[in-house]
Amino acid sequence: MPTRESLRLHAGLVDDMARMLDIDLEEAAIGGKVSVDQISEAVLRCTDCPNPDHCQDLLKKMATAGRTPEYCRNQELLHKLMP
Repeated sequence: MPTRESLRLHAGLVDDMARMLDIDLEEAAIGGKVSVDQISEAVLRCTDCPNPDHCQDLLKKMATAGRTPEYCRNQELLHKLMP
């Protein structure tokens, strides 16, 4: 089971990746486009990612992007939520 620190890290990565794709997860949840459970599952999927350091570096370098990295375990969900 992931530690609290790991969950915090990956929750931040999911949120930052969404923001990079111009997705506001809170607004998407309020609008019914995604459930809180789906966001929680996305964070858990992210904890299984073998590339969190690469993801962190990518997010530091890029303010916006048109898509997630190929290795992103939340690619399908995030692409569905893109404006």
